Amino acid sequence: MMGWGNDGSGLGNGAGYVVMMLGMLIFWGLIVAAVVWVLRQPRQEDRASGGMVPAHRTAQQVLAERFARGEIDETEFTTRLATLHGQPRL
Repeated sequence: MMGWGNDGSGLGNGAGYVVMMLGMLIFWGLIVAAVVWVLRQPRQEDRASGGMVPAHRTAQQVLAERFARGEIDETEFTTRLATLHGQPRL
């Protein structure tokens, strides 16, 4: 026969709350993990390049890319490259 305050699961009076709290922690932990996983997935343009996006580019690589795109001219490229290598300006 069941008594008052006992849900019949064999758990004590407060154990049901502990199980419910652990269940909620696991639920929200899975939600957070799913969001983090989605945000860390490569973007569409990264997948097009095979996902091989360098994590860190050097200043010289960025400068060369800007020169290749035509954002800076040859004079500015050589001046900035010399500055990067610690050579005095001409």
